Amino acid sequence: MTTLYGISNCDTVRKARKWMEAEAINFVFHDFRKQGLSAEQVERWCAALGLDKVLNKRGTTWRQLPDDIKASTDEAALKALLVEQPTLIKRPVLELADGRVEVGFKAEQYAALFAR
Repeated sequence: MTTLYGISNCDTVRKARKWMEAEAINFVFHDFRKQGLSAEQVERWCAALGLDKVLNKRGTTWRQLPDDIKASTDEAALKALLVEQPTLIKRPVLELADGRVEVGFKAEQYAALFAR
């Protein structure tokens, strides 16, 4: 099953959901602000994409963190922070049924992923 992870009030997540619904793609939406995330999920995404691609350093949540946390290079601590504060994750995260993981949304990117 394909799962789209994000938060329901994020514009990019809404665009992705709307695109997938318009294309009649069967998926489950997981709001990680409401439903949370496991350390295993974050670890899997970081293994597939790299921590730098998963961690959103442009968002408000990141900017509000203390400077010592932002300066940290401790990957384990940063991954734990992603579980604790999932709004630090770039959105949306798409887990495809075949195990592939993608982050972000562009219609042409999704069209290529779901080419039939």
